[in-house]
Amino acid sequence: MGDPKYPRRAWRKPKRPFNYELKMEELKTLGTFGLRTKRELWKAHTELSRVRHQARSLLALRKEDREKKEPVLMRSLERIGLVKPGSTLDDVLNLGVDDLLKRRLQTIVAGKLGFRTPYHARQAVVHGHVMIGERRVDIPSYTVTVEEETEIRFAPESTLPKVLEKEAKHRSAAAHDDDAEDMAAAGAEDGAAPGTEAAEQAPPGDAPAAEQAGAGGAPAAEQAPPGDAPAAEQAGAGGAPAAEQAPPAAEPAQAGADPPGEQAPADGPPA
Repeated sequence: MGDPKYPRRAWRKPKRPFNYELKMEELKTLGTFGLRTKRELWKAHTELSRVRHQARSLLALRKEDREKKEPVLMRSLERIGLVKPGSTLDDVLNLGVDDLLKRRLQTIVAGKLGFRTPYHARQAVVHGHVMIGERRVDIPSYTVTVEEETEIRFAPESTLPKVLEKEAKHRSAAAHDDDAEDMAAAGAEDGAAPGTEAAEQAPPGDAPAAEQAGAGGAPAAEQAPPGDAPAAEQAGAGGAPAAEQAPPAAEPAQAGADPPGEQAPADGPPA
């Protein structure tokens, strides 16, 4: 029947899954590397934890035992590109989850074959457009070795290279048009600057004239009322006495004479 298998758990949840800062950091990592679910991120954390645990275990051994077992771990990490040749166990302890995610096939394809986003690269890998050497690989989380990294290419029957080339031309043309519009706008601003300066300089030249006109007109306007005021005052002064002198002129000339209605009748025959 064969030997029984005891599979280890591929991922572990974080100890504080509802921590806000942790959730925001996880979402940022998911968007950066094009991960589909947080489970893929937790798998990377678990694998990195396993590697760091091995490094700490080797540091706890005696020097003779560590010299025998350390090269095995270092060669395996150098093979997948996590550490450079000549690195030590301290470099292994300084590794982060981003270093492990950068060795995924999805991430390498996104940077090497000209995809715009990691999600676009993931779709191409899943649909079988990417090959490593002579074999087709459709697993986005596949860990690429240093030797295999140079053999990544599109499948011969894939039409994605033409599509990506066409999109690149459209982007370059759009960028060229944007640059031309920016240059035209800058030229228009430079051409409008002298006129603006002249317009700004024109009001100061007209201001003195307006000020002079106001200065010259104000005294005249102010002098006119004083010239008319004396006439009105004179008219009032001269008219009031005339009106007051008119009633005495209408009085009877002789104080002793009878009124006109009471005069005696003329001599003549009686009526």
